[in-house]
Amino acid sequence: MPKLDSYEAEILNAFEKGQLKSVATKAMLEDFKAAARATAIKDRRVNIRLSSGDLSDIQVKALEEGIPYQTLIASVLHKYVTGRLAEAPGLGKKRPAERATPRRSPDAR
Repeated sequence: MPKLDSYEAEILNAFEKGQLKSVATKAMLEDFKAAARATAIKDRRVNIRLSSGDLSDIQVKALEEGIPYQTLIASVLHKYVTGRLAEAPGLGKKRPAERATPRRSPDAR
């Protein structure tokens, strides 16, 4: 376990002694539970084709985050469709010659 600073140790001690009280109301807890259930339900399967370079990059990012790459892809898509994922300024405007990973043309098979 990482070393705790004094503030973190104080919180942990209070938790272990049962001195912390929840500020969440029953309604808030029900809302949280409903949101968690709706987010966790994965009832559809999708197959997509990705370039080898993109898939490798995704797998590296997932490894860095400590999650499966499919979970990372689902999370990114969920954040995008809910408006919580925005493109950083200046990204996405590279010309093909500037890309880090060379792309094959669709005709090159």
